Amino acid sequence: QVQLVESGGGLVQAGGSLRLSCAASGLIFSRSAYAVGWFRQAPGKEREFVAGINWSGSSTNYADSVKGRFTISRDNAKNTVYLHMDTLKPEDTAVYYCAARPFAVSVDKSQYGYWGQGTQVTVSS
Repeated sequence: QVQLVESGGGLVQAGGSLRLSCAASGLIFSRSAYAVGWFRQAPGKEREFVAGINWSGSSTNYADSVKGRFTISRDNAKNTVYLHMDTLKPEDTAVYYCAARPFAVSVDKSQYGYWGQGTQVTVSS
């Protein structure tokens, strides 16, 4: 059974940083070619794509709203994907989810079969 567990969320002031982690179990990144995406959902809004990384880590994608501020990376030996968030803004406040799908990143959330439970990020002004 595949499980994705996010951690690292919290309350931070605008301009601050956080690093989110997405740990996988039941799915060995080093043996299976799964891409991972980070999505976020603010109250009353649709879940939106934030960043993604392909199975090998050789390709990454970012939403325009986070380019230059967020960095996605993966450590397949630790079965973990990270989202490092710098220069956080109040509009980054949301529940952040990681999700996995085979091979390549998709910005379409319906293309992901595995999801974590989410971690809250709150950025105060």
